[in-house]
Amino acid sequence: MNRPARLVTAALTATAALLLTACGSGGGDDSSSDKIKGADGGGGKASASPSASDSPGGAGRPAITLPKEFQADFSSWTNSDPKLRAILNDGREELRSEYAAVIQADPNSEAVAFYNSDATLPGARKWIKQFIDDGETLIGKVTVFKPQVHINDSGSGVLFYCVDERKAATKNRKTSKITTTPNTNEHVLQYRTRLEKTAQGVWKLVSVNVVPGACG
Repeated sequence: MNRPARLVTAALTATAALLLTACGSGGGDDSSSDKIKGADGGGGKASASPSASDSPGGAGRPAITLPKEFQADFSSWTNSDPKLRAILNDGREELRSEYAAVIQADPNSEAVAFYNSDATLPGARKWIKQFIDDGETLIGKVTVFKPQVHINDSGSGVLFYCVDERKAATKNRKTSKITTTPNTNEHVLQYRTRLEKTAQGVWKLVSVNVVPGACG
């Protein structure tokens, strides 16, 4: 599923439901649906929460900060395998970069470009720009959980994870009007992403499919 289709879906449930479109960038390739055991139910082994040592670094990775008004909590976001942990780290920063770009009203964010491939960057920028055009920012909290990650036979990273957006909201920059996200399972999304490793060692997003309600 590509980003424009998700934007159409979001428009059906008003401004706050723009969160339903998800921050992952849309690519036309559905290879991100590589099978992961328990994907439909969000299965997978839980592990400890990320520590400071899991913070991304090297290869010119940009620093990404989110304001206190908006939190992105990555629960059990680590892995004992350093190769898989690297995919988790870059996948996390890709998502955070798009949240930050919306809040900073910066569709040309260097961080977003850093973590997206040529296939997904246009969709990411379009998604961010729609918030800017609507005069909206993000507040509240999203919880990102149940990460499932592996490297497939072609060497691509496959990362599935869930995002609970029910405690997030949009806020109009001029009027300060807040529109909350409906408290329904449709706003607990499963991201099914594929990433490719660059020569510099960065795992960039190359495709994503977002499935509302797939995490239960």
